[in-house]
Parts: sequence; C-alpha cells; structure tokens
Amino acid sequence: MRITLLGTGTSQGVPVIACNCDVCQSDDSKDKRLRSALMIEEGATRIVVDVGPDFRQQMLRHKVDNLDAILLTHEHADHIFGLDDIRSFNWIRKSPMDVYCEPRVQKNLRSIFNYVFDTNKYPGIPQMELIDLDSRAFKIGSISVIPIRVYHFKLPVYGFRFGNFAYLTDFNLIEDSELEKLHGIKILVICALRKSPHISHLNLSGAIELIQRINPKTAYFTHMSHEIGKHSDLLKELPPNVEPGYDGLTFTI
Repeated sequence: MRITLLGTGTSQGVPVIACNCDVCQSDDSKDKRLRSALMIEEGATRIVVDVGPDFRQQMLRHKVDNLDAILLTHEHADHIFGLDDIRSFNWIRKSPMDVYCEPRVQKNLRSIFNYVFDTNKYPGIPQMELIDLDSRAFKIGSISVIPIRVYHFKLPVYGFRFGNFAYLTDFNLIEDSELEKLHGIKILVICALRKSPHISHLNLSGAIELIQRINPKTAYFTHMSHEIGKHSDLLKELPPNVEPGYDGLTFTI
C-alpha cells in the first residue's frame, strides 16, 4: 500500500493570503502546504480522502490519471470544494465517481452542489454516486477501510484505518471504543493545528499525547497552520518517532 500526503495544510493553506510571518515567507518547500488530503494506492485501486479547493492542483502535481473513489471525512469547504473537478475522471471512466460519506454529509453535498443533483442536468457537470458511510468496515477494490468516529468539537467526523495505517484529521476528541480500532497500527497521520489550544482541533501537545496512547511505530502531522512554525524548527522539537508531514510525502506500508 502506497500512501501520499497530497496536502498537509489547514483550511487557509500555507502561505496564508497577505501574511508576512516567517512561515508564510519561508523558502522551504516543506512550508508550502495545500489543503489536507491523502491518496492511497494498492494494486490497481487508487482512492483519495477529501477533495478540497486544491484537488485539481494535487492531481496534476502527482500526474494522477485515474481514480476509483473518494472518501470524505466531513463536509467543511476545505474538504469538499474540489468535487467539481472530478469531471475529468468521469470522462476517463465513462461513469460517475463513487463518493463515500455519511448521510449528513450527503445532505450538504446535495445543497452545495445542487446543480449536480438537479433533475434537469446541464451538460458537462460532474457526476458522482453518493454511497452511505457508517461505522462498518468495507472494501474499495483491494483496499480495506475501517471508519473511525472522532469529533470536530461537536461535529461528528470520520477518520479511517487502512490495514496498518490510519488517518485522523480535523478533530480533538476520540472515545476509547474508537481508540481500540487503532490498536496495532504502524503508521499514523494525525492533525496538529498549532501549538496553542483550539476549540475543534488537536494542538501540538494534544496530538503528541494521543500518539503516545496509540503507540504507532511512526506518526506524521497534517492539517498544520502557519502558527505551528517552520518545518525545520518543528522537527527539532518532536519525539524520535514523530515528524511533521509535508506535501508530497510518500511511504509504503
């Protein structure tokens, strides 16, 4: 299984528009962060988790020429606003894109992308098949998926386990029963928004504490804002098995 971090930034990305901080002005490519998204490839199956406003750029950057399905963690703009750009994959596949999400998210998609679901369809619009997502494990092609329920303040969000790898973003609470689903994972990608506390995201210390509880062999941060600092500085502060992720980071498990 090949994992690629397509984006590791928060909802504003890094650099932030009109910001003159050291992080936003950094020349280090690892401090340039598109909105958070993930690609998983195993055998002939390729899926993406979340499709934010940078989806088109991410697909072009990694020369992705086909996609089997999309998983959505939740309905916030930085995780869904790239859905209009699935049109090229519709053309290649000659079929709608399978989009896995829970019913609440589907309701929001039908409202935000109302032109997609209108009975009088305009030519050339994106085509998507919304597939119910709940707590039950399932498979997409050769890839096994275990949904993990977490909470983004009061909003229920899904993270996912794929074999010995797990991806958890946009949350600050996980119940013990869901934590058990992460037992034995080797690699974890987890959100760490900034160093100071936040109402709906794990901060740096909270993420490290949870990593220690889950105890993966290696953990990478995602969904990082410019407030967390430069990649090179942050790397020096972390435990040996924890690293800040960066756009384009790829590993095999």
